[in-house]
Amino acid sequence: MRTKLIIACILSTFINLSGFCLTDKSAPKKPAILLTSFSFRQFSGGVILLKATLNNIPDTLNFILDTGCGGISLDSATCERLHLITTPSNVTIRGIAGARKVNFSYNNTLVLPGLKVDSLNLHINDYELLANVYGEHIDGIIGHSFFSRYIVMVNYDSNRINVYSPGQLKYPRGGHLLKPSVRSIPIHPGRLVESSIVNARFYLDIGAGMCLVLSSNFAEDSINFASDKRMFETQAEGVGGKTRMRMTTVKEFKLGPYRLKNVPAFIFDDNYNVTEYPHLGGLIGNDLLRRFNVVFNYPQKEIHLIPNKHYREKFDYSYTGLGFYFMDGVVRITDVMTGSPADKAGFKEGDIIVGMGNGFGRNIQEYKSILMETGKTVKVIVRRQQELLELKLKIASVLKG
Repeated sequence: MRTKLIIACILSTFINLSGFCLTDKSAPKKPAILLTSFSFRQFSGGVILLKATLNNIPDTLNFILDTGCGGISLDSATCERLHLITTPSNVTIRGIAGARKVNFSYNNTLVLPGLKVDSLNLHINDYELLANVYGEHIDGIIGHSFFSRYIVMVNYDSNRINVYSPGQLKYPRGGHLLKPSVRSIPIHPGRLVESSIVNARFYLDIGAGMCLVLSSNFAEDSINFASDKRMFETQAEGVGGKTRMRMTTVKEFKLGPYRLKNVPAFIFDDNYNVTEYPHLGGLIGNDLLRRFNVVFNYPQKEIHLIPNKHYREKFDYSYTGLGFYFMDGVVRITDVMTGSPADKAGFKEGDIIVGMGNGFGRNIQEYKSILMETGKTVKVIVRRQQELLELKLKIASVLKG
């Protein structure tokens, strides 16, 4: 399994009010008003992709919706292409692989379907790595500056988002209301069970296409994994570049009343203090959160969860040790973990994937989906220099490890 982490770091359109209940008596009396409703796409791990435009520029742009982003950002290449004026700043953003100061473009308007979000100050970052990971150009990331102004309802059953004005809102029956701490990123307690029960607080980060990401300090100090617990070397991408992680599972993770068994977890050395240990243990990503339809109500500091049709889907336990990016029009292998199934199958860094399974193409998302089928042996055609090779990759399971 390729790690799918980038840390920048809904209900259907028709709403049946008889099926809802008011959960917060202190909510403003003014009712929330539906402002717009639009569809979205998902990348691997549940990461959400939106279409939008900026200011009066007609170009349609790709944005990732990300509760793990403290504002709204724009790719540096997109900023240059759109001829936006930028100003240096002393603001530093941190990610799993580095930290950097960023420029800003001030007083912009983001235009979503049916909604204009004005007076936005965009921080500028280089998102070429995201394009390599997802196989499509990513123009920016939409985070706290958007969520803080509205109530955002994300329906992973219909791939649809409803945006409401702040106000009194009725949540679906049968769900659960979280009361997170909301600074620029929401934080909520969770309970982890391995050799013992561990309670900690976690970021809720829908921009991370994984289930759990834990700092190594937290794992070593609190979780006490068994000495024979297998850890698989893998890689993640974030601000500043790439970083190594260890992949394993935890026996149980509890969020609110919901208990999820054998949850994939990634452990990394948090050299840039992204998870703020010991105040936090790590983050909960969207491969876990997408199993609920979610209402993000930052104005009331509430997040409502209700299990959806993905709730009982199997987690991605696959492990190949194979890293690949979409680069210069081809899918190129960039990393092969020593001793991994990919290493044993004979893959080499620099190989170009020509075909996988029964398909021949350059769709990196399809390749990632194929490599999630644990226990399966997949035929992969690669080009190495001028030679075509057929390699057979047996996909391992972290759970069995």
